[in-house]
Amino acid sequence: MRYTIALTCVVLAAGCGAERTPESNPADSMRPALPAGESYLSVPGGKIWYKVSGSGTATPVILLHGGPGYGSFYMKAMEALSDERAVVRYDQLGGGKSDATTDTTLFNIAHFVAELDSLRSALGYSVFHVVGHSWGTILGLEYYRAHADHVASLTLMSAALDLPAWERHARELLKTLPDSSQRAIAAAEADNKYDGKAYEAANAEFMSKYVFLRPPQADLDSTMAAVGMPIYMYMQGPSEFTIVGTLRQYDATGFLRDVKVPTLFTVGSADEANPVTIRKHAAMTPGAQVVVIPDAAHVTMWDNPGASVKAVRDFLHQVESGVK
Repeated sequence: MRYTIALTCVVLAAGCGAERTPESNPADSMRPALPAGESYLSVPGGKIWYKVSGSGTATPVILLHGGPGYGSFYMKAMEALSDERAVVRYDQLGGGKSDATTDTTLFNIAHFVAELDSLRSALGYSVFHVVGHSWGTILGLEYYRAHADHVASLTLMSAALDLPAWERHARELLKTLPDSSQRAIAAAEADNKYDGKAYEAANAEFMSKYVFLRPPQADLDSTMAAVGMPIYMYMQGPSEFTIVGTLRQYDATGFLRDVKVPTLFTVGSADEANPVTIRKHAAMTPGAQVVVIPDAAHVTMWDNPGASVKAVRDFLHQVESGVK
């Protein structure tokens, strides 16, 4: 249960005091030089960290991590695609190795879309493949809506494109927890108090069933140590199933019929994103494909990295070969 306790401390920062260490702050002038391939980019509100892997001639990929407020470390398995192309992994402002911020005027979709376009421009990419996960699928789709001419394809992993539906499904998943866990969650929500041990334990149980099944401990620790809780709490809420932040009414399904680039949806077989929902979203998207990642929850890159990479690699090959 060590990893579930660690995750609970992140999601419930008020109770556990989890926050990024000063060493992870790019503004720290004492920070050592970055390894080759890594750099920082100035954006409104601070600097964001990014890493470019690979130098192949195929169209580049930019990875968009979830959260909001998490870093990209948990997506590093997707850097396996760099044997054929440049793969960019970056931390959105407020999380990971990027600058922390508590400026709520930046906690919105428009900021993160502009941030991504600044990174694309700085790297000199006229077009790239979007590979987003969870909240990163919102960011990827909204980037496409604003800058369709720069997007070669969309890969939407464990998509969160209809948060009211997401929360309804999460509520159904809660019914699979023991009665004691359900009561603890109900009591915490009634009191609007989420730092009690019973709630923490119930939340950890949910995470271990529907968010990740087999997280590499070192990767989990690195990911959890760098979460920007102010953004997560402001835009999402206190948990995956209590969505009270600014994204709570987000629903992009009405736009899916207008997507004109090749699109792949992936989802874990035990994913909180719900394979049934993902298949519905794919059916709304012209020509979209669906791959269900077996034996995996939400973070498929941890639970089944081989299948996750293969699904995206095969899709990119198909897109670039012109096969439909």
